[in-house]
Amino acid sequence: MTASPDAATSGRADGRIVVVTGGARGIGRAIVDRFAAEGATVVIGDLTDPGNVGAGLDVAGHREWVPLDVTDEASVLEFAETVQAGHGGVDVLVNNAGIMDTRSIRDETVADWDLAMAVNLRGPFLMAKHLLPLMEGRDDPAIVNIGSIEGLGANALHASYAASKAGVHGLTRALAVDLGPMGVRCNAVAPGWIDTDLNRGYVDKHPNRDQAVAELASLHPVGRIGDPADVAGTVLWLATPDAGFVTGQVVTVDGGRMTRLSLPASLADD
Repeated sequence: MTASPDAATSGRADGRIVVVTGGARGIGRAIVDRFAAEGATVVIGDLTDPGNVGAGLDVAGHREWVPLDVTDEASVLEFAETVQAGHGGVDVLVNNAGIMDTRSIRDETVADWDLAMAVNLRGPFLMAKHLLPLMEGRDDPAIVNIGSIEGLGANALHASYAASKAGVHGLTRALAVDLGPMGVRCNAVAPGWIDTDLNRGYVDKHPNRDQAVAELASLHPVGRIGDPADVAGTVLWLATPDAGFVTGQVVTVDGGRMTRLSLPASLADD
């Protein structure tokens, strides 16, 4: 079982200004909630209104929404100006916004490809570029990019997604090298199969949902699929002084799935 993030909160982000792109739902929302529970002021950058962002928040943190299109440089600049006017700076940038489609390379259009690259790769580049002036001089500023195990391997029919996430991992290493002398750390988290609304909808289409869930769980040495809180906890750690000597890393959060070597069913030990 995954522990509730509220069970282990200790004010590890008190007073921090945290930006999370794509924070309206899924993994992004879990990251927002965890930082807020730890005392941060969290600015959600998203095209989608996350609704009552303060609902259920009974700790010192604060959440707010500023509309943002990470693919549009003008939108990113306007977002940066709004955050600077409201908060004076940024301590943590979490580049979470992303999209994924499933299609054959034969069916993938140039527009499809360009959109995946714009959201998944251009977005983190633009956010880092234009929020960097707000991060310089802060106490242990950090960038955390959300990559994927598909930046390390690939599922079928995911060419643009896998390529874009591999790019995120490369961008992470490059930013760590270039921004380190400015005091800015940059790392990435590569989630595996996480129980988000998107993935749940995919599983729900299976004719035998329970079998699909059990088979997914069996791929992981820990015996379960991931929870958004698993990713959020890792992102939080990477953004704290506890990870102060960690930069340029891609931290895989996949329950051991990528570590286990596959065997044919006839040779696999139960």
